[in-house]
Amino acid sequence: MCNLYRMTKNASEVAAWFDAVDAAGTANFGDEVYPGYPGLVVAEGEVRAMAWGFPLVRKGKQGQSLKPKPVNNARTDKLSTFFWRESFVQRRCLIPLTGWAEAQGEKGRMTRTWISVPDAPLFAAAGVWRRSDEWGACYSMVMTDSAGSDAEQVHSRMPVLLAPDDQARWVTAEPEAALTLCRAWD
Repeated sequence: MCNLYRMTKNASEVAAWFDAVDAAGTANFGDEVYPGYPGLVVAEGEVRAMAWGFPLVRKGKQGQSLKPKPVNNARTDKLSTFFWRESFVQRRCLIPLTGWAEAQGEKGRMTRTWISVPDAPLFAAAGVWRRSDEWGACYSMVMTDSAGSDAEQVHSRMPVLLAPDDQARWVTAEPEAALTLCRAWD
């Protein structure tokens, strides 16, 4: 599963690429985005800064509240469950990225393998978003089975990558039609 991605473009470049309004302001982002940290998202025609991951509220052994854990990936086969359903039906978004990383190798000796779309300086992954009491606006990346794609050599799952012609469908289509876009990039 993707727990790290690269986004080397600034908000105004992303806004121009996706024909969106730059609502992120002067937010400062690192080139690598980790769960729980801010990233850029295209939602409702605007480029916005949001936290990567839906907060999963946890309790300690003594019943005390613990720091929420970011759930940064939503599996396509789980989009109809309680945790994801409302966001999938009402708040789909585009996650701009220039590549994502997967851990590869034996335990204790793993390295990052970076994967991207050839000849694409910027592309979009499917996402869902919502507002949370813990972090404000937050998003999660939609993941699918990587069978049949080059990414399968590295990991069994990959982000749902959206071709430019499919991006508007992802954010505006009925849920059943949007779900048909959840497939491995060929």
